[in-house]
Amino acid sequence: MPDTAEKPKSLPDPSTAHLLSPKWLTARARAGSGERGHGLRLVFLSVFGFGFWSFIFVMLYRLLRYFRGVQEIGPLLAGKLLGLILVGFFSILMLSNIITALSSFFLARDLDLLASSPVDWLKLYMAKLIETLIHSSWMVVLMAIPMFAAYGVVYSGGPLFPLIVLATFLPFLMVPTILGSAFTLLLVNIFPARRTRDILSVIAVLSAGGIVVMFRLVRPERFARPEGFRSLVDFITILRGPTSPLLPSEWVERAVMSWLNVKTDLLPYYLLWSTAAAAFVLGALLHRALYAKGFSKAQESGQRVVHSGRLTSISRTLLKPFGIVRRELVMKEVRLFFRDTTQWSQLILLAVLVMVYVFNIKFLPLRGTGMTFFLVNAVPFLNLVLAGFVLASVAARFIFPGVSLEGRTFWLLRSSPMSMKELLWSKFWVGTLPLLVLALSIVGVTDYLLQVSEFMMAVSIFSITLMTLALAGLAIGFGTLFPQFETENAAQIPTSFGGLIFMMTSIALIGAVVVLEAKPVYAYLSAQAFGTPATTGDMVIGFGSAGLLCAVATLLPISVALRKLERAA
Repeated sequence: MPDTAEKPKSLPDPSTAHLLSPKWLTARARAGSGERGHGLRLVFLSVFGFGFWSFIFVMLYRLLRYFRGVQEIGPLLAGKLLGLILVGFFSILMLSNIITALSSFFLARDLDLLASSPVDWLKLYMAKLIETLIHSSWMVVLMAIPMFAAYGVVYSGGPLFPLIVLATFLPFLMVPTILGSAFTLLLVNIFPARRTRDILSVIAVLSAGGIVVMFRLVRPERFARPEGFRSLVDFITILRGPTSPLLPSEWVERAVMSWLNVKTDLLPYYLLWSTAAAAFVLGALLHRALYAKGFSKAQESGQRVVHSGRLTSISRTLLKPFGIVRRELVMKEVRLFFRDTTQWSQLILLAVLVMVYVFNIKFLPLRGTGMTFFLVNAVPFLNLVLAGFVLASVAARFIFPGVSLEGRTFWLLRSSPMSMKELLWSKFWVGTLPLLVLALSIVGVTDYLLQVSEFMMAVSIFSITLMTLALAGLAIGFGTLFPQFETENAAQIPTSFGGLIFMMTSIALIGAVVVLEAKPVYAYLSAQAFGTPATTGDMVIGFGSAGLLCAVATLLPISVALRKLERAA
């Protein structure tokens, strides 16, 4: 008799590309969707993206052209600048990958299906690793493109220079992704993933400490004070020596600069790719040994503790004059902020970054030979640009996600008799007041360290106050126009399309305010330094235009967002 028994079918073995295909199809569907305003968004993003790239390229191009004109130490200064930028990139990538890996490997919605399907563990690891790399590194890649383009144009990198950059920057991105994912895997096996309060607290503290140690070991202020060295030979020796020899950023800098200086050096390529390969092997072994246990712990429910004590009573008393609706909305925003651990845990890192920023301001060489009254007061004015960038980053992290963090419960607010105007303005003030305190603290402390004049102190306080209000208004407006209600991780909201538009608009606003105020500030400083008359008209026009621009940037985005919510209702 013929054998009628059915042969066992082989289990499916999907490839890594197949595991990533749903993400690709979703992204392509969103990019090709015919929803209203999609084309306008693309044009807006293209214009602002080109302007942003052009600004970075032009600034670096002019600086590198100046370095190239300096004999002997010019290429050394250019290489040291590239190394310092890459160190900053590496620290950002480490923190971003640690936070992103928590969502990609343990809290993503597709893991319930993937974990129960016959998927090879190595292919799952590679798929999630690639997903983590893309989500955490795309903004750094966008920043790196104009930077490397400026180096290639100034130093005549040639047609093969993009391949050299790709061969060095790809392993540079892989190393922090693998290390960050492995670190997150270890933490999840110690703490349940749902208890992100414990995990992110550890991440924030360790990351903050690492950034402080990294920047203080680099000590970039040394290169602004060459007179502090015993001789020119010592200064050049420091420039020739590696800033951080054990970090991949140093290897990328050596590989790129050796190509631009027409010197063959294969060791950096070997170090980059061998380190990335070794990290991948160790990360894969760690994933095979610990991922199943960590994923099982990730299914545990988090602890919920409700506190309603003296602090709540004090808050209700203080907010009583604003009415019941405004009071409850403000208290809701505060509870939502501290309930979302991915938001409040970043306060530790923010505090450390501000301390590093203020600490480095102290080392600016603004005292001594060659430092004029004009230069000493011009530097604090340009300090407003750096402070504005810090505030824009903070607003992107804490104010921009305000509407998106409501999640699927946002329909409750929409269907309630409460005004959407009250909701948006409560989010605005809850985010703006702490941001304003931070802004005034940064400017006040840095201006005190720089010993600026009373005029520059007043200009700084006036400008930073207006910019803070404008940045908060832009954050609330763009966060409402481009919500991310379905996001799996609040840390990914600022890196969305709307977050990118917000950051570009914020940079344009900061630049416009500084340009409008530059003429009256220059006129006043010239009058003080050279005795020339300062016209009141320039003061009124310059500062008035800056104030009007900030007022428009504060009110217009919120008004547009409010109209969108009212039409949708």
